[in-house]
Amino acid sequence: MEVKIGVLHTPREIVLESGQSAEEVEGAVSAALSGKAQLLSLTDEKGRKVLVPADRLAYVELGEPAVRKVGFGPL
Repeated sequence: MEVKIGVLHTPREIVLESGQSAEEVEGAVSAALSGKAQLLSLTDEKGRKVLVPADRLAYVELGEPAVRKVGFGPL
């Protein structure tokens, strides 16, 4: 699943492909925004952790990655 994270006072967003489900990511974001956790912690498909301070979150966008089409057939 593709996750885009906007961070306050930063011009670029963080984009990662996560192996976590949408419910797991949403739970982590909810915990960070409600004050239960001080960091938003997500793991990408390669096992790397991304940590963002909860008070710096601007937005989190969840979505499925676009499927790339291969071939020369009609669209």
